[in-house]
Amino acid sequence: MRHLNWLKLLVVVLVLTNFGFAQNAPKKPADISVVSEEDITPSVIQALPEWKNVKDDAAYIKNSAELKKSLGERKVLDLIDFAGGTEGAAASYPAGKLLIIEFQTPQFSVDADNKIKEFLNTNQADSPIYYRRIGNYSVFVFDGKDESSANALLDQVKYEKVVQWLNEDPTYLKRAEDYFVKQASQLFLSTVLAIVGGVGIAVVLGIICGFAFFRWRDQQRSQMAAFSDAGGMIRLNLDELSEDASRLLGE
Repeated sequence: MRHLNWLKLLVVVLVLTNFGFAQNAPKKPADISVVSEEDITPSVIQALPEWKNVKDDAAYIKNSAELKKSLGERKVLDLIDFAGGTEGAAASYPAGKLLIIEFQTPQFSVDADNKIKEFLNTNQADSPIYYRRIGNYSVFVFDGKDESSANALLDQVKYEKVVQWLNEDPTYLKRAEDYFVKQASQLFLSTVLAIVGGVGIAVVLGIICGFAFFRWRDQQRSQMAAFSDAGGMIRLNLDELSEDASRLLGE
């Protein structure tokens, strides 16, 4: 019966574990309907701080001509190459005019970042230019009032790209497999630690209890005038060594 109870307990644990896996496993994304391009605000516009408030006045930039039309003739703008799908957005803020240039690959972004930093280190502009690379963005603040307010404006720019599949996610099975392996390994490790910990605690408690019982029995024996190995049981006093006469059989 004991073995049956343990088997039932193991089955319950496995069922609850599988239920937890099913609850926390990565969900298969539902099909996403295609939305018309005209209905989507460009992501570079959405990267502007408080973009919903400034989108009506913001400039969406797709080439060098539009860039110079929005910001005027500035030498640093000649370093920006719009090849490969590069695009930008510009908007005015109290701290200055903000320009975000989004590159489609990290390599394009790094190359442009190196050129811009080199240019700014060797050329002095009439008005200060505050610049920072954020993810694949090259972000400028032109005509800034002061450095602290310009940096505060730059801090509000976050590089957040979200990729959504229009049909089934081709990486779903791989992610589910990785998740299962991770959870199974964690379950195995926690089970082994629980067993080892339980055995360790049982051994330590056994040693403590055994030592305490030994000391208690040793203290009892030390108080006896004569040794008896009967352990306090009723016995025949054949050797006439027992002290407690009430525990002896009468004649």
